[in-house]
Amino acid sequence: MATIADVAQAAGVSISTVSYALSGKRSITQATRERVLAAAQELGYLPHASARMLAANRSHIIAVSEPVHPDTDDAAHMSFAMETTKVARSHNYDTLLLVHDDALAGMRRSAATQLADGIVVLDVDEDDARVPLARTLACPTVFVGLPADTEGLLCVDLDFEAAARTAIDRLVETGHRQIGLISHRRETLDRGSNFPRRFLRAFEDHAAVLGVEIAVAHPGGHTAQGSVRRLRERLPELDAIVLNTTADVASSLTSTLATLGLETPRDVSVVAAGVSFSTARFAVPFDTMPLDARASCTVAVDLLVQAIDGGDRTPRIVLIPPTYIDQGSVATRAAQPSFVGSP
Repeated sequence: MATIADVAQAAGVSISTVSYALSGKRSITQATRERVLAAAQELGYLPHASARMLAANRSHIIAVSEPVHPDTDDAAHMSFAMETTKVARSHNYDTLLLVHDDALAGMRRSAATQLADGIVVLDVDEDDARVPLARTLACPTVFVGLPADTEGLLCVDLDFEAAARTAIDRLVETGHRQIGLISHRRETLDRGSNFPRRFLRAFEDHAAVLGVEIAVAHPGGHTAQGSVRRLRERLPELDAIVLNTTADVASSLTSTLATLGLETPRDVSVVAAGVSFSTARFAVPFDTMPLDARASCTVAVDLLVQAIDGGDRTPRIVLIPPTYIDQGSVATRAAQPSFVGSP
C-alpha cells in the first residue's frame, strides 16, 4: 500500500507539500497540487479521511436528527433512518444518526464543527425546538414532517390531510355513515407529533363538512380492543374504521372484531391511512394509503444534496399525494339518505 512518502517521491516534492495539497491547509501552486493528486491517484494512495474532507471542503456526511422518545414507534423510527441512509449512499454520502434526547445539541455540534454538510430532521413535532435552530444554521436543513410554523423551512411529507379526506370519501361513497378513527396513543399527540394531529384535524373537519357521524379512540396499550369498545359505545351502528395508528394496534383489529362476531368487510369496512407499515400480511389485508418512508426520504435527501451543491434552498413545503391501495377491505353498504354536504 502506497504511503505519503511514496507520493512525495513520485511527485518530486516534500512530504509536507503532499499534506498541504491533500488537506488544503496552505496555499500551493495549482500545478504542484495537480502533480501531487496525479501521483496519489496513480499509486492508489488513500489519505486520511479528515484530509480528504478538508481538500474537498466537504465531509460527505449527512446528519439525521431523530431523537428517541418513550412513545417512539421503533419500526417506523428505523424505517425512516434506514431509507435516509440508503438514499444518502446513492449520492455518495454517509449518515450520522443523532438520537439523543437533546436534539438541539447534536444539530449545533454537527453544524458548528462542519461534521455534516447538511441535516435531515425526522420525527417532527408541531412545536419543534429544532425549527428556530434550523433557521440560524449555515448548513442546509430539510424537515421530513411539518411543524406548525414552516416559515423559512424546507419541508417534505405525505399529505396527511388529503389521506384523511380520501379515507372518508371512500367510505361515504360506499354507503358508510358511522365511521370510527383509531388514532395514535394519547401521549404521542400530547407530545405534539405533527402527523397524528394533522390527520385527526383533517378527519374531523371533513366529516363535519359531509355530515358523517364519527368517533375517535386513542389506544391505551398495544391492541385495538379498548379502542373498538369505545368506538361502539359512541357509534352503536359503527360500520367502518379508519386506522391512523401503529402496526401493533392495527394488526390486532381483525381478531378484536372477531371476538365480537364481526368480520371485515362484511360487518366493518377498514381503511389504514397514513401508516408506515404494510397490511398485506395481516389476517385480513386492509385498504391502505401508505406513509412511504422511501418516497419521503428520497425527496428530502435529493433536495438536501441539491442545496449542499449550491442549488435551490428556497423555503417551501413539498407534500406527497397519498396512493390508495385497494385490498378489498371496504364493502358497499345499502344506499343511505344523503347527508349535509354530500354529493
